[in-house]
Amino acid sequence: MNYLDEYYLFLKTEKKLGDSTIKSYQFDLDNFIDFVKKDLMMVMQDDIVKYITFLRGTLSVRSVNRHISSLKGFYKFLIEEDYIKEDPLENVNVLKTDKSLPKYLTVNEVDMLLNFPLITPFDYRNKAMLEVMYATGLRVSELVSLEYSNVDLFNSFIRVNGKGKKTRIVPIGEMASYYLKLYIENYRSELIIKNNYDELFLNNHGRPITRHGFNFILENIRVKTGITKEITPHVLRHSFATHLLEGGADLRSIQEMLGHENVSTTNIYTHIVNDVLRENYDCFHPRAKKE
Repeated sequence: MNYLDEYYLFLKTEKKLGDSTIKSYQFDLDNFIDFVKKDLMMVMQDDIVKYITFLRGTLSVRSVNRHISSLKGFYKFLIEEDYIKEDPLENVNVLKTDKSLPKYLTVNEVDMLLNFPLITPFDYRNKAMLEVMYATGLRVSELVSLEYSNVDLFNSFIRVNGKGKKTRIVPIGEMASYYLKLYIENYRSELIIKNNYDELFLNNHGRPITRHGFNFILENIRVKTGITKEITPHVLRHSFATHLLEGGADLRSIQEMLGHENVSTTNIYTHIVNDVLRENYDCFHPRAKKE
C-alpha cells in the first residue's frame, strides 16, 4: 500500500468521510499529479504556486480554494505520518472571496413551488420529498438516502445520517408528516418493481432516487409552477433556515437541525434576516430617512 492508498484509507476510517467526498479528494489529487508530473513527496512550494496560478485561469475562486484545501489536508497527513519533513503548503493561504449571502425563497415562493397538481404516484412522491426537504432543511444527499426505518411518523421526527456519518434527529411538521404518510401508505408500494429497497424515495425503475434525479424533478416542478428564480436543493435548505430564524427560532436549534458542526456556519443566516429587517425599517418607519 502506497501513501496515497493510506491517505484514502485514513479519510474513510479516521475521518469517517463518505465515498463521494473521498472521490472528490481523489479527483483533486489526480489533477495535481497530472500537473506536477513528479512524486508528491518531492513537491516544493513553487510547484504549488504554479498550480494555483494555473487553476485561477480556469476555475472560480471557490473551486480553487477547494483544491488548495484538498492539498493542505493531504500534506498535513504526510507530515503527521513522517513521510515528509516540510509542508509545501505551510505558507500558502486560500484565496480571498467576496462572501455572498445564501439564496433563498420567500414564503410565497415556497407555497408556489409546493402547490403543484397531485395526479400520479410520482406526484405524491415528489410532494412528499419537497415537503420533507423544506420542513427539515436536509441536504439532498441526506434526503435521497433517507430510509423507511428512520422515519417516525407517530412522534413526527426523522433520523438523519449526515456528514461524517453523524446522526441527528430532526422534527417534521404536520404538513410534511401528512404527505409523507400519504406517500408511504398509498403510493410507495406502486413504485416497487423488483427489489424492496430501504431508501424511502424510489424512481420510475423502482430504485432509490439519486441526487441528479432529484435535481431534475425539482427543476421540472420549478418550471411548471412558473417560478423564475433559480431553485436548487441548497436554496430549499437555506429557505428552511431563513424562515425559521425570521419566525424567532434560536440559532443553536437551527444549527442542530442543519447538522452544522460550528455555529459560525449557521450564523450567516442572521445577515439575511438583518438585511430583511433593515429593508422593512427603511420602508415603513416614518423617520427612517431624512427629508
